[in-house]
Amino acid sequence: MAAKAVVRDVARVQGKPYGLADKLSKLIPFEPGMTLTKALEDEPMLKAFIEEDADAQEIMEMAFKLEGLARNVGKHAGGVVIAPTRLTDFSPTYCDDTGSGMMTQFDMNDVEQVGLVKFDFLGLRTLTIIDNAVKTINTRALSTGGAAVDINQINLEDPAIYENLKEAKTTAVFQLESRGMKDLMKKVKPGRFGDIVALVAIFRPGPIQLADDFIKRKQGIEEVDYLHPSLKHVLEGTYGVMLYQEQVMQIAQVLAGYSLADADLLRRAMGKKKPEEMAMQREVFLKGAIANGVVQSQADHIFNLMEKFAGYGFNKPHSVCYALVAYQTAWLKHYYPADFMAAVLSADMQNTDKVVINVEECRDMGIELRPPDINTGAFRFVPSGANTIIYGLGAIKGLGEGPVEMIVNARNSGGQFTELFDFCEAVDARKINRKAIDALIGSGALDALVPTQQADSVDDPIGYRRALLYANLEDAVQLAEQKARNADSGSTDLFGEVSLGGETGGNSYNHLDSLRCLTLKERLDYERETLGLYLTGHPIDVYRSELRFLAKTRIVDLRAIKEEQTIAGLIVGLRTMKSRKGETIAFLTLDDRSGRVEVSVFADLLDKHRERLQKDSVIVVTGSAASDDFTGGLRVRATEIFDVVDARQNCLSKLKLNVFASTIDEDFSEELAAILLPFKGFDGDGCLVALEYTGPDARAEVLLGDAWRVRPDDVLIQSLRDRYGSDQVYLDYS
Repeated sequence: MAAKAVVRDVARVQGKPYGLADKLSKLIPFEPGMTLTKALEDEPMLKAFIEEDADAQEIMEMAFKLEGLARNVGKHAGGVVIAPTRLTDFSPTYCDDTGSGMMTQFDMNDVEQVGLVKFDFLGLRTLTIIDNAVKTINTRALSTGGAAVDINQINLEDPAIYENLKEAKTTAVFQLESRGMKDLMKKVKPGRFGDIVALVAIFRPGPIQLADDFIKRKQGIEEVDYLHPSLKHVLEGTYGVMLYQEQVMQIAQVLAGYSLADADLLRRAMGKKKPEEMAMQREVFLKGAIANGVVQSQADHIFNLMEKFAGYGFNKPHSVCYALVAYQTAWLKHYYPADFMAAVLSADMQNTDKVVINVEECRDMGIELRPPDINTGAFRFVPSGANTIIYGLGAIKGLGEGPVEMIVNARNSGGQFTELFDFCEAVDARKINRKAIDALIGSGALDALVPTQQADSVDDPIGYRRALLYANLEDAVQLAEQKARNADSGSTDLFGEVSLGGETGGNSYNHLDSLRCLTLKERLDYERETLGLYLTGHPIDVYRSELRFLAKTRIVDLRAIKEEQTIAGLIVGLRTMKSRKGETIAFLTLDDRSGRVEVSVFADLLDKHRERLQKDSVIVVTGSAASDDFTGGLRVRATEIFDVVDARQNCLSKLKLNVFASTIDEDFSEELAAILLPFKGFDGDGCLVALEYTGPDARAEVLLGDAWRVRPDDVLIQSLRDRYGSDQVYLDYS
């Protein structure tokens, strides 16, 4: 029961609110080996929260007592033991409640001690990704007469692939996509398959300390040292660095005359680091090396190096297999980008964070990602041409595989759906309920059910389509349910069966006169809710007309100069780390559609603005820009941070409302006051409100008094636009 888990478990058993447990757990830093004691030392906010909350104190009191205990029985995902006779002759066994899932009660170390052979069978989801991508490619090739792909026969020394690796274009590439690995690749500059094998072996907690020697020797900065002339063929492939376990074994064979079996025993002894065993092995090694003409001091030095690196050494066949899978994914990504990324997105479709990363990669690669579509889509992401992917219906939240299968079957049997009423009639309302259809509309999957000619007549066709579908959803569901009930009971409507789609197949949508188009913000919020990301727009677009007043510089126009610059953007990435002083520093990735930049927020500023620094928030940042050696671009150190409303309030002259004598009624004043009241400022705080009054014979600007200054919140502005018209509300930055 590790630190984060024990807090959640104790809170659950004590009946404490989930939100409390979640907050406590998230305040514990995510680091290997983290303990509750260390968390309290490293995170001041955790300590302060516990001191202020009695329930939190009760949770922690019990959590300290339980931390480190075994929580439950665990089974290795791919571990298999083989016994020469009945397994119970060697180990007690255990099974689950159903009598299946047989396993040993001994752990992996004890199993070996009693003499059983243990195998770890590794299953990789990446192999499924490769298989699905190749099947898609070859199915298309079969229908078009193109050449099929045999992934096991591709050229492993393709220069185009290595150019991508040198530039670290490896998002979604197996083993090579982490930030640290990308940094390492830019330094190593792999140019052959053997370099990928070495990268996989180096990028691990122990071997990473060998990286500098490997890089310097590969780049010719440092001379390669093979330790002894007879070892050149053993260490040549890794530039004299002992990287693989097999190299340790070969050195023992070549220098000291070990047999293969004895060399393997030496490797295992070095890994366990038992002093008495190592002393014995050293004596054997030195005796053999001296007999082969190696000077004792040199042999002793080589043994010391072997002893040091054997604990870090990686199994080379394992590294080669990983490198092969890594290369295959890099090859598919380069030559068949849409097929590969569709397979990657499908594999991770239930993990929203991974989907967001891969969607961004698709955009960077120039792949068009179309919204989900019930008339052309499937459960998984589907490639459509060389550079287009149709979003998977299965990635819509609240829609499982069963409902998607029903939609596809209904489409295959009855043809494409023409409108919302037709769709509701074709599917079983008991399996695809109102909530599921609501999610389909919000994600854009039903956009095709509104005639193009009708939607294209307005400024925002997407917002119009989805507003119309939402407005008619209740009618469509009720009519479909009524028809289903009639069919189940065998009854007939007294006035004849209602046709959901209209007698002539024409437009049967209602509520056209009262329809209000969804705002861009509403549309994007629905997408975020149903897909976990923004697909047809960017939250920064909501403020596009204001940005030149709020932020003088676009991210793409940032320059490494002494003067401070102000930018605005959406927080698309957020991570924290501890400084050498023990203070927390936040690193934000801001995106304003012109580019992205990392912004560092140091402790004082972070404490002040922690609540507003949340992922998917739009903020305005003032700070100084400098060159970033890692990305080759720029980074910003923040000195001031504002949310959009605060930035707007600082820059806005007044909030103006156009008022016409012909449209004012006797309730105008009370109605306007009711809209403004929740947003009134205090003590003269807020921006002025002005009425631009136009009468039959005169025109004038009427300023409301300081008592009616307001906070220019998005909700207030939208409420005024909804009531008086979008064109009649104006933000005056003069």
